[in-house]
Amino acid sequence: MTGYQIRELRITDYEALLALWQSTPGMGLSEADSRENLAVFLSRNAGLSFVALVGEEIIGTILCGHDGRRGFLYHLAVQKPQQGRGIGRSLVKHSLAGLKAAGITKCHLFVIADNSQGMSFWEHIGFKQRTDIHIFSRNL
Repeated sequence: MTGYQIRELRITDYEALLALWQSTPGMGLSEADSRENLAVFLSRNAGLSFVALVGEEIIGTILCGHDGRRGFLYHLAVQKPQQGRGIGRSLVKHSLAGLKAAGITKCHLFVIADNSQGMSFWEHIGFKQRTDIHIFSRNL
């Protein structure tokens, strides 16, 4: 018995998601994380983002989407007291299975440069840090 459940993330979860994200060290938030923007993201990427729950309490999240060619993971977060139980790995597994079912064969993610715990987690579950590319961004 795992003691937690995983289900698809819903826009009605927004307030709980935001509270978890705001309390998670290394989490980068922006206007892209508004309720309205998240609703659009979820509608375009149905069946790819998940929450972990104990009872009705959200203890973990992952956002996942794709552009038709590559998948992207965002906002993997697990409450501090719940970490180390495989919840993050399970959330990732659910999202990657959804990407694979959609025909996506490669997935990228972003980690804030000083988030050593996040980098360690991703390396531990088989992701490799790329040193051959750089990320460029521009606000529109």
